[in-house]
Amino acid sequence: MESISVFDMLKIGVGPSSSHTLGPWRAARRWVDDLKSKGKFYEISEVSVDLYGSLSLTGKGHATDIAVLLGLSGFDPITFPTEKIETEIAQITSKNRLKLNNELELPFKPEECIRFNRKFLEFHPNGITFRAVLNNGKKVASTYYSIGGGFVVQKERKRAKKKLEKFAHFPFPIQTATDLLMHCTSEGKSISEMVLENERSLRSDEAISKGLKEIWDVMLDSMYTGCHTEGKLPGGLNVQRRAFDIHKNLIGDAKYSNPEEWVEAIRGTTVKFRQILKWVSCFALAVNEVNASLGRVVTAPTNGSAGVIPAVLMYYMVIENHDADFDDVQKFMLVAGEIGSLFKKGATISAAMGGCQAEIGVSSAMAAGALAELMGGTPQQVQMASEIAMEHHLGLTCDPIGGLVQVPCIERNAMGAIKAINACEMALDGDPAHAKVPLDKVIATMWETAKDMNTKYKETSEGGLAVKVSLSDC
Repeated sequence: MESISVFDMLKIGVGPSSSHTLGPWRAARRWVDDLKSKGKFYEISEVSVDLYGSLSLTGKGHATDIAVLLGLSGFDPITFPTEKIETEIAQITSKNRLKLNNELELPFKPEECIRFNRKFLEFHPNGITFRAVLNNGKKVASTYYSIGGGFVVQKERKRAKKKLEKFAHFPFPIQTATDLLMHCTSEGKSISEMVLENERSLRSDEAISKGLKEIWDVMLDSMYTGCHTEGKLPGGLNVQRRAFDIHKNLIGDAKYSNPEEWVEAIRGTTVKFRQILKWVSCFALAVNEVNASLGRVVTAPTNGSAGVIPAVLMYYMVIENHDADFDDVQKFMLVAGEIGSLFKKGATISAAMGGCQAEIGVSSAMAAGALAELMGGTPQQVQMASEIAMEHHLGLTCDPIGGLVQVPCIERNAMGAIKAINACEMALDGDPAHAKVPLDKVIATMWETAKDMNTKYKETSEGGLAVKVSLSDC
């Protein structure tokens, strides 16, 4: 039985894509670590990279090549200053030299050494092979798969097996939504309490709170940054940032100097019904505008859907409950992480496997369930909220124009957040005993839909809006 931590589902990283940016970045670092463990690192004379399938087809727009270079250079996506990305890449491309792991300088022409192959590898659409030539002429290579949400595996799943063994001591094993409800009923606990018990088998309460606080700080900062940055997004689509103007009109003359004071300033404004929708949309747009510009966000459960969860959590804090504090944030994230893990176990969180239902749909389900618990919902109502949210995202395609995580991706985060809130409200007003579709059934349906979906609608930019609207039209 697979056990997944909330810290696996909510990761700090760099945009614009968890599968196409964060995943390849982490894969590159993992490959370097593997070479070091085998004593081959200092024998390397040259390296090259092959991108396959979706990583190739939308790799340029998703900054996959940039992520690979940063990963090979040894930089950490959690801590590396995003404002230095352009400078680092410029140094590599201008000198045609790469300092592997910031230690071993090698010749490297990015336009030749990073190859974009339209071929799809059998194991997963997001394949990446790292190759090295050693001083003795011997060649070594390793293939990794970026399976969504920043998760990286190899075909043999050796690391995955080790991880399963590591998590085998989860006190309350959960594979399905039914398992989760069974534990909640038998233990008389809420979903967040059950998840917390499992997390305690991995780390202390202090470490859990510290980790979740770091995640929330990044979420809050990405909303704040997006709301205070104007101009156009990079990439060639000339997409105008919208969060800045929406926020300016909503916040008025409120005074603040940091994200924490900003939250209080929003709480102090008079919010009318129509403005609630604008605020939620503003929060979601802000995060994904930061994401689209290679900014730091929280993968939740992916970068392309990074705006939904913070927008809904912020909605609770500034609209629903002005007394909300970090305890509420922690509960929200514990529930959201668990709901997301159910979809990863039973379906997919990779748009290259399942279309945008696997990203925005899952994030909306995560947010809906988490909000339902904070609003006093029972575990059954939490699952009902998640089911409703996903039910109305089934079949959503992934068709990014120009391979960029901008259109329609950014707006979809706003819509996903609004749907999550609506799903929560319907669940709280409903009786789970009369629900027709259990959460496990909608997860299974999503996976069947994903398998039936045409490949061109799975993050390839070969169908939908991606072929109806081109960069030249913009």
